[in-house]
Amino acid sequence: MAKLDESRPFIPVRIAVLTVSDTRGLADDKSGQTLADRITEAGHTLAARDIVTDDREKIRDRVLDWSRDDKIDVVITTGGTGFTGRDVTPEALEPIFEKRMDGFSEVFHRISYDKIGTSTIQSRATGGVVNATFVFVLPGSPGACKDAWDGMIKAQLDYRHMPCNFVEIMPRLDEHLLRGGKPGA
Repeated sequence: MAKLDESRPFIPVRIAVLTVSDTRGLADDKSGQTLADRITEAGHTLAARDIVTDDREKIRDRVLDWSRDDKIDVVITTGGTGFTGRDVTPEALEPIFEKRMDGFSEVFHRISYDKIGTSTIQSRATGGVVNATFVFVLPGSPGACKDAWDGMIKAQLDYRHMPCNFVEIMPRLDEHLLRGGKPGA
């Protein structure tokens, strides 16, 4: 059963939030603000925040830039996970995942199903690792961002979360590079 080990220290993680939208600016970006608020309330650092349009190259380039930044440990995107013609966030990011996080999508949909029922199938939430940086790809609604953060991301980014968490394995995400190999080696 999951629990917090209070004998372990809390380790703040540096998180960037990217909103993917053709219509939002920072002033009316409710989903990005929801994530930013939760990140700081949990004691983590909001390392960067930006908005890009629903354009594969812009999405990919921003995430790649952040994944190469030593001051960013995690990237969370919100928006562009649906089925309309402009929804391209998974197409932009899944090809650059060195490792997919299949369980993230599965657990997200389980949590979401409890809230919105079968409408959860309209989301293509996904996750993976890019350049030793965890990347979570969320739908563009504040509710979905709350569900993902509160239901799993917050716990996995807390070093005290047991029996395991992402923070304790962050230093090992680039082991393949230390051995002189290539991603996937």
